[in-house]
Amino acid sequence: MKVTEYIKNSKGKAQVSFEILPPLKGGSIQMIFDMLDPLMEFKPPFIDVTYHREEYIYKKRPSGYYEKTSIRKRPGTVGICTAIMNKYGVDAVPHLICGGFTKEETENALIDLNFLGINNVLALRGDARKFESKFVPQDGGHNYAIDLVEHIDNMNKGLYLDSNIVNGLKTDFCIGVAGYPEKHFEAPNPKIDLKFLKDKIDAGADYIVTQMFWDNKKYLKFVKSCREIGITVPIIPGLKPITNMRQLTSIPRIFHVNFPEDLVDELSKCTSDKAARQVGIEWTIQQSKELKEAGAPVLHYYTMGDVKTFVEIAKAVF
Repeated sequence: MKVTEYIKNSKGKAQVSFEILPPLKGGSIQMIFDMLDPLMEFKPPFIDVTYHREEYIYKKRPSGYYEKTSIRKRPGTVGICTAIMNKYGVDAVPHLICGGFTKEETENALIDLNFLGINNVLALRGDARKFESKFVPQDGGHNYAIDLVEHIDNMNKGLYLDSNIVNGLKTDFCIGVAGYPEKHFEAPNPKIDLKFLKDKIDAGADYIVTQMFWDNKKYLKFVKSCREIGITVPIIPGLKPITNMRQLTSIPRIFHVNFPEDLVDELSKCTSDKAARQVGIEWTIQQSKELKEAGAPVLHYYTMGDVKTFVEIAKAVF
């Protein structure tokens, strides 16, 4: 079933979803099951599985020179999605990214997903590679998320890259895209950022999942601004609790988001990661309850592999 259908069928009742990372290469699918087993208690209708772009490492050769080598540290997104659907009977939402794929490879991946019965995708540009100052697209690949959305939407219409294909199979993907309550860090201002988001919706996207945030006022303002410019699709808030002291500085640096003063004040009083984690959990529980009350269609939690924290939060909220 499509994400949008789950939202429609819930008739205004907030649902819960979780986002997980594939294990590092060499890991087992059992690691995923061990993480998801406790979360199934809360009956998530769908689970997101992230995709990670290749990274470059330099291997020293016998000659003394270094060879640039491409590796993927967290492969397996499509296989994990299929395993989740088979084991738990819930839908899986693979993330698709522009980086690291040609258009042909993207289309073939979408064909595989369609054959596997996976009909939800989250279309993202993806991040820059480590040590690169900006996103560099793949040769022959898509430059922006809107290009990926258009590609998927064309396949939903039976249009493929090969113009010789006549009466091609029409896929039926439900397309999600990312939104940024605090503005994408590359956008010059919020107005332009919202325009880019509206362009993705007009290109065929069906719902929005937001970047993590800690101030509900920013999410509510973001929703209001979206509605004012004609964006009518569901807007799902993305949430993540603070779980240690280091995140007070690392999260704003990595994700380009801000913390409310009240949260910073509480975290500043903490003298241990344990205390910071408790503050983070309590903050996210309160956030979640307020968002449910405000009519958020789904509460989407970025788990980052931390099961215990999200079991504790979900028990208090759902």
